[in-house]
Amino acid sequence: MSLKISIMKKNLFLFFILVAFVNAQAQPPDIEAKSGMVFGKTFSAKEPLDINKVVSTLSNEPTPILIEGKVTEVCKAEGCWLKLDSEKGSVLVRMKGHAFLVPVSLTGKNIVVSGSGKIQETSVEMLRHYAEDAGKSKEEIAAIKEPKQEAIFYAEGLLVK
Repeated sequence: MSLKISIMKKNLFLFFILVAFVNAQAQPPDIEAKSGMVFGKTFSAKEPLDINKVVSTLSNEPTPILIEGKVTEVCKAEGCWLKLDSEKGSVLVRMKGHAFLVPVSLTGKNIVVSGSGKIQETSVEMLRHYAEDAGKSKEEIAAIKEPKQEAIFYAEGLLVK
């Protein structure tokens, strides 16, 4: 009987270590984003397009693109998405395939993003997920009742200006 308890305690201990490790991995990088830093793939940041000009030209088909804009918000849960300011409102940038994460300290910084963009419908469920990641209140999350057609960029690399 004591051998079973000992094994159970050992397994429980290992389980808590695993949970702590996974939780530590699912955090945005805790660093100060400084000019010249690159997240994801390295790329040439020559002649990025202004985000305001790009949003109106996107279609339902992914378009390879290099854009520049100012970060207004970063996912507080993992650093797996951010929003850029544009004349038409916030534009969502997701890290393609969760291949990399970005620090929350990107908020307020100008960046260049290499990847692709398209117009797509975001479901109510996903909009609520983004709101939760952003730390919105339960009331704000519950108020989301309609899907949204929006420009979404899938970043392969990101450069802090």
